[in-house]
Amino acid sequence: MASSTEADGVRANSAQTHGTNKSKRKANKVDESDLLTVPEGWKEKPFTAEDNPRGLLEGSSFATLFPKYREAYLKECWPLVQKALGDCEIKATLDLIEGSMTVSTSRKTFDPYAIIRARDLIKLLARSVPFEQAVRILQDDMACDIIKIGSLVRNRERFVKRRQRLIGPKGSTLKALELLTSCYVMVQGNTVSALGPYNGLKEVRKVVLDTMKNVHPIYNIKTLMIKRELSKDPELRMQSWERFLPNFKHKNLSKRKEPKKKTVKREYTPFPPPQPESQMDKELATGEFFLRESQKRRKKLEEIKVKQAEALTKKQEERNKAFIPPKEKPAVKTKRAPTETKIDIEAIKDKVKKAKNKKLGAPPVNRAAETASASVKKKTKRS
Repeated sequence: MASSTEADGVRANSAQTHGTNKSKRKANKVDESDLLTVPEGWKEKPFTAEDNPRGLLEGSSFATLFPKYREAYLKECWPLVQKALGDCEIKATLDLIEGSMTVSTSRKTFDPYAIIRARDLIKLLARSVPFEQAVRILQDDMACDIIKIGSLVRNRERFVKRRQRLIGPKGSTLKALELLTSCYVMVQGNTVSALGPYNGLKEVRKVVLDTMKNVHPIYNIKTLMIKRELSKDPELRMQSWERFLPNFKHKNLSKRKEPKKKTVKREYTPFPPPQPESQMDKELATGEFFLRESQKRRKKLEEIKVKQAEALTKKQEERNKAFIPPKEKPAVKTKRAPTETKIDIEAIKDKVKKAKNKKLGAPPVNRAAETASASVKKKTKRS
């Protein structure tokens, strides 16, 4: 009886443990999905002096060189740099003789990562980034990336064209990239300096490297715009976005010119080529070798006569070509102009009679008045 009760107890314990394991697995699944999404409005607590009251054990320093054309600007804004780094208890020195900037920790420095941010600050200042933008690197959620593009393209003219393609007309492409990645991008010489959040810097590096590999930045900008819209939908956060993203195929338009005469390579064979036939072998194959000399001469003369006859016919055809009349084009019938209207002879006669009656320079005569005067004269004569 005791053994049966012990077995029942073991089974009950195993069932309980099995149930608890299942509940833990479900809880873990929920926790993983929750961990992947950052809650809205969440910010990391700033690192203060209370978190590290004793300071750093050892000091560290970084130095960078700057070009000659940046000397005047750095001289003007250096007091602002010292003030910004003074809040983090970091010393900054500018050496105009050597052309270098140095940052170093002090005994009061409490943040161990502050010296790394100060190093990035002087790097950005050396790469022509304005002070107003470079100071943002001292914030906790900011990072920087200096991409070297000088060695990616061999040809200098091609490099300048691709760098200009990254900037775009009046800086429009660079501005679009900045808006989509929320980063500040500065193209200067052989480097591209980027400043912003970590996700944005990753996208900026990809776009810059693809542009130097002859991929137009508009393709990457289009994908970034689609990703930006997809990220707003909470249902699509845990799904793959490959079906929504465009798939651009590479088209090589510049094809290599092919030669007119192509030489086909023969297959390699270890055996030597066959020996060419001699004149005697050819004669033996045709049977000419066994003919007499008179027969050989007669055969040669016949061959010569056949060739001469062919040449004569060709020459005759060429001569006859001059006597063949060329094909004339059919004559185009010209349309005659329409005949003028018939002249009215009677109307012309009337005009001539009227002209004779009129005197040159005299006023027009009234016929009714003339007839009246003639009748009056006849009456007077009768009386």
